[in-house]
Amino acid sequence: MARTQDSPDSSTDLRRPVFSRVYARASERIEPAGMADLRRELLAPLRGRVVEVGCGNGLNFAHYPAAVTEVVGVEPEPRLRELAVQRAGEASAAGRPVTVVPGRAEELPLPDASADAAVLCLVLCSVADPQRAVAEVARVLRPGGTVRFLEHTVAEGAGLRRVQRLVDATLWPLLVGGCHTSRDQVADLEAAGFEVTGVRRFRFPDTGPTTPASPHVLGEARLPA
Repeated sequence: MARTQDSPDSSTDLRRPVFSRVYARASERIEPAGMADLRRELLAPLRGRVVEVGCGNGLNFAHYPAAVTEVVGVEPEPRLRELAVQRAGEASAAGRPVTVVPGRAEELPLPDASADAAVLCLVLCSVADPQRAVAEVARVLRPGGTVRFLEHTVAEGAGLRRVQRLVDATLWPLLVGGCHTSRDQVADLEAAGFEVTGVRRFRFPDTGPTTPASPHVLGEARLPA
């Protein structure tokens, strides 16, 4: 059975009632357009105890491989966390133990060196302090621990980078739950002492018009042993 360590007045809550409803619907619509396949690619190499930072509405939970012994999903938005708890119950019933807890990326509710791996999936764009969030991931990982990440990221082309910086400085974060399109997650991981490997950059979705959030990156980072 799924577990949750929750309270109605959690001091870590980040309430975004309108965005959470829109996100919950939109995230399910893009699953058949290729996001489900990306989730499987992201999670396939994992094993042991995993912390998923900003687990949202729990769409990753069904894709964790059998080698993962436990997932701790951390989510600050109450409505999304409620949906994640429901999906955690489904995953746990299928033999993948999942616990969902309130908490923010900048202050993870886990002890030092308590996880074998971490997952960052479409989360670093919207946290208030991405550098601090990555440092927290490093804190809770055991030496030699890994991070698997899938994020929309800074564009490689100068033109789209200029557009990203413009929208980030104006309405985009206000309309899209605090999201910033021009963040460089690979650079943040490297600055925190991770060795980043296997980076793959691509556009998602791969059809339709290009938007500031189209550039994506998928890869792995490892802490020194």
